[in-house]
Amino acid sequence: MITFRTEPLTGMKAQALTVFPDECCGFLYGREEVDGNRTVIIAKEVMNAKEGDKRRRFQISPKDYMEAEQFALKNNITLLGIYHSHPNHPAIPSEHDRVAAQPYFSYIIVSVMQGKIDHIRSWRLSDSSQFEEEILSPVLVNQSI
Repeated sequence: MITFRTEPLTGMKAQALTVFPDECCGFLYGREEVDGNRTVIIAKEVMNAKEGDKRRRFQISPKDYMEAEQFALKNNITLLGIYHSHPNHPAIPSEHDRVAAQPYFSYIIVSVMQGKIDHIRSWRLSDSSQFEEEILSPVLVNQSI
């Protein structure tokens, strides 16, 4: 299960709406408990580095990945995954999303329909490299971690 603090969830939604009809993207940081449950305490937006049509694809630059790892180390938190938006499309990962995915990460997809947040879902790769939905807790966590 993955749970969000209010601030990162609000930030992701705002970014998705601001860049609509293009895809937004960013990194998710937080903690993973022994039982595998995750709590996102920071969502850090990055520029969609995709050349060309950003309405159907996003890309994160190698430099941004490197800086994301450094940010996690410097702040003693875990890089839990990546989020991106799907403009006028459901929050279901594409084949392109699957091929680019890494096994440990959570992949949050924010569906934006006609300029409004429609729904948000989380996905993780299985051992067979297929996406499986990760439970997204409806409870927002506000306490300090």
